[in-house]
Amino acid sequence: MVGILQSPSMEGSMATSLCREQKRTLFRDGYVILRNAVSQQLVEAARQRIAAAEEGEILSKAVEMTDLVNASSITPILTEAMGTFDPPIAGQVGIRTISKPGDHFNNLGYRERDMPYYGAECHIDGNLTIAVPQEPQAGTPEEIYERYITSGPRGDLGRSADVMGHNMVPLFEDPGMTLGLGSFTAFVFVCLNDQTVEGRGQTALLRGAHHAVEEFFCMQRDTNGCLGPEGPGWPRLNHSCPNRCGLVYLPGAVRNQFLDESSECTPDGERWPRPTQILMDPGDACITVYQMPHCGTRNERGTESRKSVIFRIRNKKRQPDKLVNGISDHPDRGQRGEWLEYEEGNNPWERSKHAMCNMWHEWDGMQEVVAEQRAASAG
Repeated sequence: MVGILQSPSMEGSMATSLCREQKRTLFRDGYVILRNAVSQQLVEAARQRIAAAEEGEILSKAVEMTDLVNASSITPILTEAMGTFDPPIAGQVGIRTISKPGDHFNNLGYRERDMPYYGAECHIDGNLTIAVPQEPQAGTPEEIYERYITSGPRGDLGRSADVMGHNMVPLFEDPGMTLGLGSFTAFVFVCLNDQTVEGRGQTALLRGAHHAVEEFFCMQRDTNGCLGPEGPGWPRLNHSCPNRCGLVYLPGAVRNQFLDESSECTPDGERWPRPTQILMDPGDACITVYQMPHCGTRNERGTESRKSVIFRIRNKKRQPDKLVNGISDHPDRGQRGEWLEYEEGNNPWERSKHAMCNMWHEWDGMQEVVAEQRAASAG
């Protein structure tokens, strides 16, 4: 079946590094699965903490969640492959209850029930998301854009880097509005329940698309220095979708590379790339590069709620004196978009643009394999 092939996995829980073949897989596919990377004791502690949570309780900073990285083999493995990073003090606790296809508009501006691949909405992280309009929008594209950005939690600020999404991500990272995405170095997805069958709400990845994303960022940089949405080739909103106000989660130049005659369509005839659903057991983890398009999927075939904890990690060398908490996808700003102070000569936006356009710059332990694979490709 297309879309469910898995990367070579790690056996046992005592490994402290990726083997050569796993590093080649990470380079080629953009991700690698680590089998039994987290002990069952840590998995059960996290599951019990989730089960004991009071209504409305936020578990992101619970030690049972952060221990999934800080007290497991993930820390030495990632340190060797990537470099030094801040131990996470928070993680995104991803719970997806069992559900059927819904009639609401998703962030892409389509009915959720109409999206193929269990409602997949593959995206590049660090993008502002404001609650999607649930009625088709009227007016010109300019009017729809203005209504959209003024409906965020801070109200009408005009087109400004101070505009925030409901996901607390800024419209732009920098005051000059040249960087439309937050960024980091690595994702870590930790699995806490049986996700070995498609349709159980697991993470899906657009395998191999990290290369296309890096190439696209380089094109944007070389064109006018504006990266992300509202930069060259990447409109923020799609006005041709059913609600006329859908986020463009992937630029067309990337998305179109992963379409073929087998790609499933929405009712309007639009084709969508088929992502790889990452099939894991409790205690397995998946590491990806930041540039990897990814998404959650609908838990339609599960026997319980899908339980994953997601961490966002950044190599310390990008900003050595800034703490990255493990959950933020925009660590050049505060968690709620606060402006941080940087010393003279330190332009965080340009450092982040460099990392986005040079995918392996912050993967210290991958340099030999990257050079090897690039030489083989050139040959």
